[in-house]
Amino acid sequence: MSAITSQKTSRNASRTIGPRTTGLGLLTALLLTGCTPSTPQPGSSSQTTAPASASATSTAAPAPSASATVPADSDETAPPQSGDTVISSTITHGWSWPGPGSPYKIAHQVTPPIAPPPEPPLPYLYAIGAGQHPSDNPPYDQMSFRFKGAFPSYEIEYVPELIQDGSGKTIPMPGTASILRVVFHSAQAHSADGTSSTIVSAPPESVGYKAITSYAQAGDFEGHVSYGIGVGRPMAAVPQTKVRVYEVEKIEQGQHLYVVAIQLDSTAWK
Repeated sequence: MSAITSQKTSRNASRTIGPRTTGLGLLTALLLTGCTPSTPQPGSSSQTTAPASASATSTAAPAPSASATVPADSDETAPPQSGDTVISSTITHGWSWPGPGSPYKIAHQVTPPIAPPPEPPLPYLYAIGAGQHPSDNPPYDQMSFRFKGAFPSYEIEYVPELIQDGSGKTIPMPGTASILRVVFHSAQAHSADGTSSTIVSAPPESVGYKAITSYAQAGDFEGHVSYGIGVGRPMAAVPQTKVRVYEVEKIEQGQHLYVVAIQLDSTAWK
């Protein structure tokens, strides 16, 4: 079970884990996973939040599949379609800067296997989404990671360079001002037998937004899945771009999804 507990929160919530309020209309307002750039949504004053779920460990890393049963950039701020259900929405960290040495850390617990074969034994990455919200206050770009099975644990931190898991090699991320590293623990992005990726849809690595310019996978190895997010374009004085994190549990198109939505304040990059 998640360590997050229910309580009321506003849109720009504090960085405590698990602020919550209720109301289905407001609940859907920030159930974020990758929001369609062509249809940005206005900001809302509050969100509905509820407990998140669990997580677990893994090995190896194949490439994403081309098929897409869930749109990678579907706009979760819109009301759910018929048959879709939002179970919970939780701000795990309010707007702040997870600078080097000050990472966001969220822990979830899971006892593997979380599902019998042929399902993977750990929470597994199902889709990645990206979207823009220029009309919100503050405006932000978002990258969301949709898992199946449960919420994994994770940590988020700005780093000077993106290092590949296992090899220790530097992964180039040209044309970015800074790099936000996201590491999911007790998670995987490959099938139980290690022969294929579990990711059914994802945006191009060159995202091209104001705050989020690109992203790259840094590993899917021994129960850790890691990514680097390129933030902003090179500037003489690089701003400390703030980050907010949402967790959303939902049923969408018959899929039970656990979404970690990472939002970056795009104010400085307009």
